[in-house]
Amino acid sequence: MISFKNSGNFDNLSKFLESMRMKKYLGVLNKFGEQGVSALRSSTPVDTGLTANSWSYNIDIESDHASIYFTNSNIHEGVNIAIILQYGHGTGTGGYVAGRDYINPAMRPIFDEMANAAWKEVQES
Repeated sequence: MISFKNSGNFDNLSKFLESMRMKKYLGVLNKFGEQGVSALRSSTPVDTGLTANSWSYNIDIESDHASIYFTNSNIHEGVNIAIILQYGHGTGTGGYVAGRDYINPAMRPIFDEMANAAWKEVQES
C-alpha cells in the first residue's frame, strides 16, 4: 500500500497570485485615474485656476480589492474649495452662494467606462 501525507497549505501562493492579479489592474486603474483628473480639471469652475489644477488621485490596493480616490488639495482656511464649489456655502455677510454640480457630470463617463471594462473582464475570465 502507498500512502501520502501532506501538511501545510497554499496560503502563501494564494496571497502571491492575488497580489499579482491586483498589480495587473494597476495600469488600468492609473488610466482611469488620469482620465478622472483630466475630466475634473476641465469641468471645475475657474477663477484663478488653483482648484482646477489641484486635482489628483490615489490608488489603494488591498488584498481583495482596489480603490481609486480623487482628491483636491486646494484648502483655504480649513475649507476644501472644490467641495464648496460643488455644494455651495454661506458667506461672511449672511448670504449664500449656491453650489454647482460639476463633479458628477464630469465623472459619470469615467465611471461608466470603468464599469464596462470591469464587466468585460468578468466575461472574459
